[in-house]
Amino acid sequence: MKDYEAKEIRNVCVIGHGSEGKTMLVEAMLYNAGATDRIGRVEDGSTTTDYDPEEIKRQISISAALAPIEWQKHKINLIDVPGYFDFIGELAAGLKLADGAAIVVGAVSGVVVGTEKAWDHCQKGSVPRMIVISQLDRENADFDKVLSQLKDRYGTAITPLQLPIVEGGAFTGYVDLIDKAARLFDKKGKLRDADIPGGMEGAVEKAREAVIEAAAENDDELLEKFFGGEELTKDDILLGLRKGVLDNKAVPVVCAVGPQNLNAGAVADVIVALMPSPADMPPVACKHPKTGEAVEVAADADGPFAAQVVKTVADPFVGKLSIFRIYRGTLTADTPMHNPEAGKNEKVGTLYIMRGKKQIAVDKLQAGDIGAVAKLQYTMTGHTLCDPNNPVVFEPVEFPSPSISLAVTAKKEGEEDKVFAGLRRLEEEDPTFRVEKQMETGDMLMQGMGELHLEVLCRRLKNKFGVEAELSEPKVPYRETIRKSVKAEGKHKKQSGGHGQYGHCWIEFEPIADESADFEFQDKIVGGVVPRQYIPAVEKGLRESMAKGVLAGYPVVGLRCTLYDGSFHSVDSSEIAFKTAARLAFRKGCEQANPVLLEPIYHVEVLIPDEYMGDVIGDINRRRGRVMGMNPRDGRQEVVAEVPFSEMFRYATDLRSMTQARGSFTMRFERYEEVPANISAKVIEKAKQDMEDSE
Repeated sequence: MKDYEAKEIRNVCVIGHGSEGKTMLVEAMLYNAGATDRIGRVEDGSTTTDYDPEEIKRQISISAALAPIEWQKHKINLIDVPGYFDFIGELAAGLKLADGAAIVVGAVSGVVVGTEKAWDHCQKGSVPRMIVISQLDRENADFDKVLSQLKDRYGTAITPLQLPIVEGGAFTGYVDLIDKAARLFDKKGKLRDADIPGGMEGAVEKAREAVIEAAAENDDELLEKFFGGEELTKDDILLGLRKGVLDNKAVPVVCAVGPQNLNAGAVADVIVALMPSPADMPPVACKHPKTGEAVEVAADADGPFAAQVVKTVADPFVGKLSIFRIYRGTLTADTPMHNPEAGKNEKVGTLYIMRGKKQIAVDKLQAGDIGAVAKLQYTMTGHTLCDPNNPVVFEPVEFPSPSISLAVTAKKEGEEDKVFAGLRRLEEEDPTFRVEKQMETGDMLMQGMGELHLEVLCRRLKNKFGVEAELSEPKVPYRETIRKSVKAEGKHKKQSGGHGQYGHCWIEFEPIADESADFEFQDKIVGGVVPRQYIPAVEKGLRESMAKGVLAGYPVVGLRCTLYDGSFHSVDSSEIAFKTAARLAFRKGCEQANPVLLEPIYHVEVLIPDEYMGDVIGDINRRRGRVMGMNPRDGRQEVVAEVPFSEMFRYATDLRSMTQARGSFTMRFERYEEVPANISAKVIEKAKQDMEDSE
């Protein structure tokens, strides 16, 4: 593959709802460009961009994958992105690599939630886009219906450049509205010119006028020419449309069928003709790592090197593979690289471009291109790589936060270290995945975007690192406290020949009104009834006892302990004896002080379309939640609530089901509250049973 300048490169993210034909479109474009010698199939597990064993098994895309092709003396870096919402982080990475997006919409399903999410992400990032209406070979495919949906939803920016020709229910060709010419497919999917079918002339004329008008509206000279009654040439139309695409005022629409390789070449033509190159994009804003001064980086191959790592792939054989976008300069094996976030220099080694899992070695890459290097020591996803003498730091990639947590354990005893080491490697690869230990319960938690996401990661753990893990609901970090004040005696007396053991104390136990205080110890000993040297042992005994409460063995909080009386023996008393006495007093006192169970309450914010409001509020009430308010936000409704943590384990999955994946939520810890008596009884019973089973 030859070297390409920024103006000759097109970085396009292929996005949309799951199972709408994105991967097959990319596969057909690879074949058309001569990058592959056959068209793979998702059903056979033979596509270029779905190469992971889990992708092959499940027949869905899981990771964003690169598929560079050469087309009309240009390089198109296609980025095939999963459409399933558990892998939404891959969309963030794909759009960061790209300058434009091709939104694939099924001709049967039409505008669905995945289409809306793809459009919203493009809108939020001002990403120029085009639309490919796919699967026109399927029964009940309806191009006109889908086009109408797109126009109703997204307005006059939607500009069809083609009208499909359907004969006997089959997609046999299309009318090119710019050329005003019909093209039919032969048995091999190649195009031949033909006459516009009878009955389509009126629709073609009307649609072509709309294309010309859309082109003219984006350029003053063309608009003047249009209103002057002059005919716009093909070059005029393409110029006007390209300006419209770059300004997000025009969204061209084409059609294609990947498996039969129908019209994939025309999609590539439109990408080259209308989608932006890195040279068309405004300079990227970043900062000087030391001074914080704002810096702009333009796509200049002769400038000092600057790139950002957007994706990391953990390979058990090659090691860590870092995929990056070059924003400025030229990269070769000898280019000095500095990572300002880590404060370390890195070595390039071999430079690659990626085509699916295939690593193709290249001598150099220039500004605007996408490449990969292996075994960077200090660099993580989101880090900047730059010229040591011209340091810059790019804004971090915005990845969504995990929305579900499950406990993970090794399936086989003794493999815990291997499991957690493998999970740490996968954590480097996926910024929407986190592994952390819940200190209060001892659970190791896997946090991700949904149950499917975590299941896939467990399978990858087995496929890549040869160890198996099991998922379960995490333990709730309950706590215990007391509701009334009591006085309790702790007396430890033991004589077994020689020195005995003697410790005796009276302690008052009270609840603390201040919720932020977990424990207070007060010394009110008068007259030396408990010698000074033993008082710290009493406090230590109490602190240690608080780790396991009297109800269900959960940590005790909100406790004030006042040592006010006791006695000692001049020979038999010791620190250990007084620590034991304090423990006895603790157990006796807490049992008498109306102990209760506390549960963590989380502040939850749910963002949903209006039509799901009733279902979501009803569901929150069923989860023992309290709705605190509702606020309009970004054209949707935000429901603010407080919900017990124990009711939120699988909320991500349930909310997706309730709202057809249109809802999203965030949650954060708020405080602890007393558990209702009926639920508390069940929790205590289970905790006691678990303790008996473990003995």
